[in-house]
Amino acid sequence: MDIKRIDHIVLTVKDIDVTLDFYTGVLGMEAATITRKNSVRDMQVLKFGNQRMNLHEYGNERQPNAAQALPGSQDLCFVVDVSIDNVIARLEKLNIKIEFGPVIIPGAVGQMESVFIRDPRCEPWSAKHGVSRPR
Repeated sequence: MDIKRIDHIVLTVKDIDVTLDFYTGVLGMEAATITRKNSVRDMQVLKFGNQRMNLHEYGNERQPNAAQALPGSQDLCFVVDVSIDNVIARLEKLNIKIEFGPVIIPGAVGQMESVFIRDPRCEPWSAKHGVSRPR
């Protein structure tokens, strides 16, 4: 098996509309609706790059789903194509509290400058930029 990349992840959320507002309005992702053949209801997704996050509403999850699907059980980190200073400026403009950082920490491909915030589920979200050297 030769795994190339992550296609999507699933977020179990309490409120899909609040989640869509945060990820589109604050983080600039694109919201979309997917209709699956033979499905009772549509699925809301967030697109960015060539990946997506599928949104499942807690208590009304789509099948198949996690054995213990709980809201707020993920910690997400995204690589951004702007400086962390630009990320901080945008977050401050939108009155989003920075929980931690900026700080340089290891990423999947090397040292990266990061800031951490919380999304509407109160779970950690971080932005990383720049690779200084491989680990």
